[in-house]
Amino acid sequence: MARSHKTAARSAPGEARVAVAERDGWVEATLDRPAQGNRVNAAMGDELMALCERVEDDDSVRALAIRGAGASFCEGFEPDVDPNLVESLAAVTKPTVAILNGDARDEGLELAIAADIRIAMRGARFALTQPERGLIPRFGATQRLPRLCGIGNALRILLAGAEIDGAEAMRIGLATYLAANPRELARLRGEVAQAIMTRAPIAARLVKEAVRKGYDMTLDQGIRLEEDLYALLQTTADRAEGVRAFLEKRKPLFRGA
Repeated sequence: MARSHKTAARSAPGEARVAVAERDGWVEATLDRPAQGNRVNAAMGDELMALCERVEDDDSVRALAIRGAGASFCEGFEPDVDPNLVESLAAVTKPTVAILNGDARDEGLELAIAADIRIAMRGARFALTQPERGLIPRFGATQRLPRLCGIGNALRILLAGAEIDGAEAMRIGLATYLAANPRELARLRGEVAQAIMTRAPIAARLVKEAVRKGYDMTLDQGIRLEEDLYALLQTTADRAEGVRAFLEKRKPLFRGA
């Protein structure tokens, strides 16, 4: 069952790439362009989009995480990056995690907030500086950021140019977990991965669907969606295994079916 391998679409020394590591269904992509703050170029964007598609289609993959090489998470995108990149991550129905090992600015922050969970370093800095250049974000920040941290905080970051650190990100709800140092970041990453991987895959996807879709529904509509998804879950083998494991007082062996 266990499998571990590393792959990368590019291997030339010093060339920008997205390095991919996989272990037991946990896929972790590293933006590997540290000299440029891991700014995503067109080729890296295409690699990430292809990876999101593979994660979505591969039943052996349970979750996707993205991090940056070196001291930054991602300082932005080059102008030629495919405009569908961030939506490709947002469209993944499996759990997604942004490991914010360093600064995330502009499109890099937009990529991070499209993930389900963000683990942030206390000293990392987050900002959206597009209005300083006469632009507005175009990868979803104007919509996702208010949903994460409220309209007031979103406008403080967008209009007043507030650059916040990891502690402030945690306080306002932009970060989900906060690490004081790289060692704690690694520990939290491991704990989050372990927690996600012990959940039944289908149940995890349906929970994500209920939360994401229900956010824009009335309470009654959201509850009906939850009821429909719950009924759907009763037809799965994972649900039956969960019941058996509970009765037998053992850990369940979920198969994603």
